[in-house]
Amino acid sequence: MAKIRPFRGLRYDSSRVDDVARLMSPPYDVIDEAGRAELAARSRDNSIHFVLPEGDAPRKYARGAAEFRAQVERAMVRDAAPAIYVYHQRYRVEGRERLRKGFIALIELTRFGAGPVLAHERTLAGPKADRLELMRATEAHLELVFGLFSDPRATWEATVAPVLGEPVLSARFDDIDHTLWRVDDPAAVAAVQAQLDPARIYIADGHHRYETMCSFRDELAARGHQAADFGMIYLSNLDDPELLVLPTHRMVHSLPQVDLEAVLGAVAAHFHCTREPLPADAASLRARLQAAGQGGAAFGLSVPGSGQWALLRLREDFDPAAAGLGALAPALQRLDVVLLHELLLERALGISKAAQAAKTNLRYDKSTDNALQLARSAADDTQLCCFMNATPVADVRAVCDSGEVMPQKSTFFHPKIPNGLVFHDLRAADRDARDGRG
Repeated sequence: MAKIRPFRGLRYDSSRVDDVARLMSPPYDVIDEAGRAELAARSRDNSIHFVLPEGDAPRKYARGAAEFRAQVERAMVRDAAPAIYVYHQRYRVEGRERLRKGFIALIELTRFGAGPVLAHERTLAGPKADRLELMRATEAHLELVFGLFSDPRATWEATVAPVLGEPVLSARFDDIDHTLWRVDDPAAVAAVQAQLDPARIYIADGHHRYETMCSFRDELAARGHQAADFGMIYLSNLDDPELLVLPTHRMVHSLPQVDLEAVLGAVAAHFHCTREPLPADAASLRARLQAAGQGGAAFGLSVPGSGQWALLRLREDFDPAAAGLGALAPALQRLDVVLLHELLLERALGISKAAQAAKTNLRYDKSTDNALQLARSAADDTQLCCFMNATPVADVRAVCDSGEVMPQKSTFFHPKIPNGLVFHDLRAADRDARDGRG
């Protein structure tokens, strides 16, 4: 059962800050040093100051905590009553306007596979250790996990629509319009809770952050913390046609050599191969790859500077067992990204799973434009560009339900959820619980 509950969110106070957009920041793991500096320069109250504090460990975590508590005092307000927070993102992609809807609430924290929350990616120790130290220092949930639940009739939207009222946040950040509403109507909140009660929750983004919340929950519970069992999450409808997944391309580098002909020979028993000139632009490349993938797994390979690519399509008579993939769950055996990693990256190129996880010979690029430019220019040490289709949401769900996981960076749910919408102050929540305020 997915137990959710409203909470007293901590938000930037519009009466004390000029423009909330200047205080928002992307997820910490997509920000480089230059991007961090630019965000920090926008305002002393930008959330980047505590989400990604400067300096070396362990001092940076104390610095982040001090900055967070300083901003709580000078720039934020904690809502007087518990609520769920309805959140819309309106944006354009490839010339079309889209609107993704969801809501922010607390969810009972259960380990992956031990309750209703399911993962589709493996997590790494390093990022979890970093986020745990920051969570310990700040005693707060600062960043949102992105989860999905099934709601074919969009019942949750109909439930909250009559009680939305005026938004508490309206901002344009990163070319996206962000709107946030508080919903504290008892009947509406209870109805959403009842609807989510039997649901499975599929993590779309934020696997490391979710596991970190679980670990911190265990620490807090051991200390008698009264509000440790629930963590902050953004939930959206996996049946919503506006839900958008984009591809993440793979760039192979730093191998002794890459012989494309040998690679193609190694996988010829499993794939049809068509050699073509590189498409003229990113839109044409995506369209060609999507068309090739209509009948099954497909991806493209290009040696930078060659002007060509090899388009690989899974053979109709593909036998997972004969390919040595019989031990994998059926949900994984024909997925593009799994076949690329198992048959090509690991077997044909010799990049072990450990090296893949450590990104020793792989870089990831979410921009088809950037990946195509790399393939054309041979401007860096990239030896092979692997162009991917997006993983369909139905496949993500099937993998989660199977209890298995996909390779890293198998999905890119667009757009990302920024920091700065709402925070969950665990220190204050513990005081509330001890005072009987729930």
